Amino acid sequence: MKNILIPVDFSSNSKNALQYAQVLFSSVECNFYVLYVGTLLDTQKDSISGSNKRAKDMPGESTKEILMDLVEELKGHSTEANHYFYALHEYGFFIQSIKRNLEEHQIDLIVMGTKGASGIKEKVVGSNAGDVITKVQCNTLVIPEEVVFSKPSEIAFPTDFNIFYSHGILSSMAEMLQLGSGKFRIMNALKDGDLLSMEQETNKEYLFDYLEETFPDRYSFHTITNKSVKSAIQCFVESRDIEMIIMVAKNLNFIQQILFDSIVEKISFHTKIPFYVIHE
Repeated sequence: MKNILIPVDFSSNSKNALQYAQVLFSSVECNFYVLYVGTLLDTQKDSISGSNKRAKDMPGESTKEILMDLVEELKGHSTEANHYFYALHEYGFFIQSIKRNLEEHQIDLIVMGTKGASGIKEKVVGSNAGDVITKVQCNTLVIPEEVVFSKPSEIAFPTDFNIFYSHGILSSMAEMLQLGSGKFRIMNALKDGDLLSMEQETNKEYLFDYLEETFPDRYSFHTITNKSVKSAIQCFVESRDIEMIIMVAKNLNFIQQILFDSIVEKISFHTKIPFYVIHE
């Protein structure tokens, strides 16, 4: 049984994340914990709504009622008999609530939607998703607004081979690959004339041996030269019709340049490609 936490704010983006997770894990028995973390403003509004006994779906409906309606809707629309949905409603600080629920419900994965860009200065990953990736030790799948609701057929793994691929990292990759039949593309950006160090070569060989043993016909290695990391990933994603990008949280070079330093104006795939960030 896989336990998945999905924070929602009732936006279309958070509902997209819910729908994508249902499709991606259609073959897996899952508990979906749908979490809404209310603010101080919500506590005031919800208490007024509760005391007035407003009719359902009226503007004064409390966030708790909206959450319960959403979960009931998910149950009604779910075609998978092995998917179970639970509503979690809290007030407080977002990251503290996430961490508390991770422990309480033994969460294996966080799935989050990203808000649409409101301007060219908008970062690829919004503040809540960025905080979860950097402050919470749990694998996180970030779902953009225009995602296609299907299992990915092409998965990219940008890496500089500077990290050792531990059992935790490899098993998280393997779990994602086992959900479908997609191909796994390992991509490295090098400046012209540069060579991998002995440590990088060792790490690359270890990853190669693992993939050759576990997914022999589903992987390939690619080197892109003379481009910045950001440009190389963008070029690779677009040329190969990539449908998911996997990154390792400790590989800060890639995480920083793609998710946090980039503004959406310069990254064209931000609206449709999910990011799967692995923590050890």
